[in-house]
Amino acid sequence: MASALKNLSDYDEKTIPNGEKFHFGIVVSDWNKEITHTLYNGAFETLVKHGVKEESIETLQVPGTFELPSAASMIMKSKTLNAVICIGCVIKGETDHDIYINQAVSTSLANLGMATGIPVIFGVLTPNTEQQAKDRAGGKYGNKGVEAAITALRMADLKTQLTKQKQKIGF
Repeated sequence: MASALKNLSDYDEKTIPNGEKFHFGIVVSDWNKEITHTLYNGAFETLVKHGVKEESIETLQVPGTFELPSAASMIMKSKTLNAVICIGCVIKGETDHDIYINQAVSTSLANLGMATGIPVIFGVLTPNTEQQAKDRAGGKYGNKGVEAAITALRMADLKTQLTKQKQKIGF
């Protein structure tokens, strides 16, 4: 659903699992930092709001969005995490660089999640303009970082539930 049709920060708090037992990684790009750091703050604050201890959130900063998959892989190898949130912003420019970066990053993050079994959350904005990015980083469409944190909480809980079911079957 297009963010113009839904506020990215709206969710039913009653349906969000408590995160006190979870450990998360957040990898955030410094490129377009006015946008990405606002997204980061939204994600971090949302995780804490839902019970995640601040010391249970590992943060890595990387130069740009293209570096998110590598850093996500690194943090997953060095820490035991329930999910990793990747935050970036690639604004359309005069060339097609955005197409190449966005495709490479989205494919790599999806593959990383499937290969490791650890949820990797795509918190990357791909707007045409800086104003569209601001609208999705705390502006009129909410904060994509909040949405990414809620997704991480739900996916971490889903993995926990499926793991418990698997252990209970026992023939």
